[in-house]
Amino acid sequence: MTLLTLLPALLLSATPFVRILVIFHFLRQALGTQSTPANQTLIGLSLFLTYFLMQPVALAIHQQAIIPLESGAITTWEAVDRGSAPLREFMLRYTREKDLALFVDMAQQTRPKEPDDLPMRVVIPAYILSELKTGFQIGAILFLPFLVIDMVTASVTTSIGMMQLPPVVISTPLKILLFVVADGWNLVVGSMLKSFH
Repeated sequence: MTLLTLLPALLLSATPFVRILVIFHFLRQALGTQSTPANQTLIGLSLFLTYFLMQPVALAIHQQAIIPLESGAITTWEAVDRGSAPLREFMLRYTREKDLALFVDMAQQTRPKEPDDLPMRVVIPAYILSELKTGFQIGAILFLPFLVIDMVTASVTTSIGMMQLPPVVISTPLKILLFVVADGWNLVVGSMLKSFH
């Protein structure tokens, strides 16, 4: 039962879900809308985008592991081994060498000749670290235009003597308007999906 409760977290950690959710969180903070869109909406969109990106990997796992297992051609452990290969290949494509080297060193293993020789206990945490770093980088870039609007609004309200009015009251509608006019959701999701190709 404990393994079943941990399984969704493990699966989501080995997919682009982490990066996508971090970027959406930064976007919401940059816009200044603390609870809009709601967490459920962002998580749902992140799950569907993860499904969209992971469908080719899931198809490869199905063909290489599940179909032979169902036909009785291979054992369960062979299916796990075969099924982990497409997932490992996907994760290694987006994992930095620096993060892999860290976990190879921490596991006290010799440097492998091929990336495919790396065990999953090294690949998965290295992949998560790389995804977090990429998510934070994209989030920081997203923050910059909205930060400029905040700074301009704060300087204008201060210079005309509106000390009692918080700048966020004026800047938030401006940021939302800019985001809507620029078709922000399309740009953000499109750029995010392109970062996986």
